[in-house]
Amino acid sequence: MNDRKTTNLLLLIIAVPLVFYILKTLSFIFIPLISSMFIALIFLPMMRWLKRRGIPKYVNIFLVVLIIAAFFKLFGELVQLSSKEILATDNQFFEQAKSKLSLLVIQLEGFFGVDFLNGEETMKDFISKEALMKNFVPTVDFVSGTVSMTLTTVFFVLLLLAESFDVQKIMRSTLIKQQFTSVKTFRKIEKDLLTFIKVKFFVSFLTGLGTGLVCWMFGVSFPIFWGLFAFLINFVQMVGSVICVITVSIFAFVEIESASMLLFFALSATGVQVLIGGVLEPIFMGKSFSINVITILIALMLWGFVWGVPGLVMSIPITVFLKVLFEQYKSTRIIAQLMSGNS
Repeated sequence: MNDRKTTNLLLLIIAVPLVFYILKTLSFIFIPLISSMFIALIFLPMMRWLKRRGIPKYVNIFLVVLIIAAFFKLFGELVQLSSKEILATDNQFFEQAKSKLSLLVIQLEGFFGVDFLNGEETMKDFISKEALMKNFVPTVDFVSGTVSMTLTTVFFVLLLLAESFDVQKIMRSTLIKQQFTSVKTFRKIEKDLLTFIKVKFFVSFLTGLGTGLVCWMFGVSFPIFWGLFAFLINFVQMVGSVICVITVSIFAFVEIESASMLLFFALSATGVQVLIGGVLEPIFMGKSFSINVITILIALMLWGFVWGVPGLVMSIPITVFLKVLFEQYKSTRIIAQLMSGNS
């Protein structure tokens, strides 16, 4: 019996790295597949409601396609608007950015005794309208890869909603053998993930709106862009808020002359993140969703390493999915308790 346990443990130690290696190698398949599962959860309640009223399935799928197309249209308009905002900027801003950031780098070099950027010339090459646009506008490979992955994700979403690929049946045949338990578990996963997605989208929208308004009130350039940036980066749990505040504050350093006003701006941007992400988000999520900070950080590092930025975005939904599954088995229930914020 002990030999059997040892063998199973060794097989598990071998299998886990192999699984993550496969997930990393075949990321072009698994990223759209996992993403589509989370997106499909948003539309499942609507699909069930329409089905109960006798509306044909193809009509329901057509409505989903229209909603997705409208979302991409709206997102494209915001990107276009923020791009026009950047392109309309005169060279005076970029000259001011060169001067102030070069001065900051010189002061840091003097303090630490290290030549960080090889002097002012590097800053001039880096901070220019052309260089900025070159960094913001994605390369052809990045665009083609993003478009391909997006189309694949939409395709998987339609397959899931058309029930050509039934996750519940797969769970029943592989993970949870009992039909009632599998249905109950699937509904629990669906409820928790749907709550997370809806709340995260709403919270990110409020964060983007608040950040854009703060930039506008303090006269910081590109408030639409910074609002869109805050909205997108907020989907990365915990880390996104820190990145947003630091990036916007560094940018505001160029335009805000008064040190006290710059501090007040940084505090205002931080206040938006704390109020919405630290106060409102936990209230909306509810106590049943709680996952402790250590689990969140481990999930961010793990899935960020495996799948990069998409892994950072999907790390918490995947963690929620695993937590609900672990709760169904007596042998793994202790892991779910350790993952929970109530443990």
